[in-house]
Amino acid sequence: MKWLKNFRNAKYVLIAVAAVIATASLWVSNLIVEDLKQEEERRMAVWASAMTSLINAEVGENVSLENEILTSNKTIPVVMMDKVGNIISHNNIQESKLERVAAEMRATGSKIEVPLGDDEFCYIYYDDSATLVQLSYYPYIQLAVVVLFFIICIVAVLSSKRAEQNRVWVGLSKETAHQLGTPISSLMAWIEVLKAKYADDELLPEMERDVQRLQMVADRFSKIGSRTEPVPEDVSAVVGKAVEYMKRRSPAKVKYNLSFPDASLSARLNVPLMEWVFENLCKNAIDAMEGSGEISVVVADDGDKVLVDVTDTGKGIAKSRWKMIFEPGFTTKPRGWGLGLSLAKRIVEEFHKGRIYIKKSLPGKGTTFRIELKK
Repeated sequence: MKWLKNFRNAKYVLIAVAAVIATASLWVSNLIVEDLKQEEERRMAVWASAMTSLINAEVGENVSLENEILTSNKTIPVVMMDKVGNIISHNNIQESKLERVAAEMRATGSKIEVPLGDDEFCYIYYDDSATLVQLSYYPYIQLAVVVLFFIICIVAVLSSKRAEQNRVWVGLSKETAHQLGTPISSLMAWIEVLKAKYADDELLPEMERDVQRLQMVADRFSKIGSRTEPVPEDVSAVVGKAVEYMKRRSPAKVKYNLSFPDASLSARLNVPLMEWVFENLCKNAIDAMEGSGEISVVVADDGDKVLVDVTDTGKGIAKSRWKMIFEPGFTTKPRGWGLGLSLAKRIVEEFHKGRIYIKKSLPGKGTTFRIELKK
């Protein structure tokens, strides 16, 4: 569908723009952090120089400037140690954390050597200030918030589109059921007339069955979007009935292989809707095989789930299309509307809380659709 394609393109553009903004934000933030880091390094060089002057000052010398520089550091954690690691003094570090922080700074922090005279030295170790550490984390927090906001926006838009699309399909289905009602009633009346006039005609029972079938199809469409609660049913019986109907209307070269478990497997089903799903999968299989091949239907027990596999020997589906085939409007048939598998997915997953997907498909060898239903 055109709007879906446009939305996909817009989504990719938005993702690209968001990536550019996030990259630019990280780059600018890292530049600022790097500038602040260099500024702190310059401040610590001045601080170390002031400490050197203070240590080597003569008695009575004016050291007020050095003291002012030393006391001006209110943010950068600093530890002064001798050559063997004994702490001489510290600044901006809690006493309770002093030993641990000093060891970490000695192992990984920046170091400035301070001469004490007579070839003696002590060392000043310092680390990034709390403000600089917070600023270094801030871009990543900002990026996470932007990504989260972007995801929320995408989910909201998709949900809105899906809800709108759902309303369209439900309305279309109910309108189809309504439009079918009048001609079906007329056909039923004409069959009664024909019965009265040609009571022994062998074709009338078959015509009546087809009209009843039309009535059931209309009933299925009317149930799409309704709140009718599914009831416990034997899955094998429902599948068997749907396949039996398709057998009578399939080309002679199509062979069906059925495999059902000996024990009954029950799931909560709306029978008319689920029969429609199985019939739709069989019809798609016949189209994929071009009227000649084998269709295998297997019902199996899988713990808390019932599995139904429908396998054909048709042309297969490319893996890149496995998810696309369930989208409304997607079809490989020249005259298809692309509604069958989309409605099948709605019936299985939204109405029955199950799952339908392609289990496997090989080009030229066939496809297996799997339906999972909760017991």
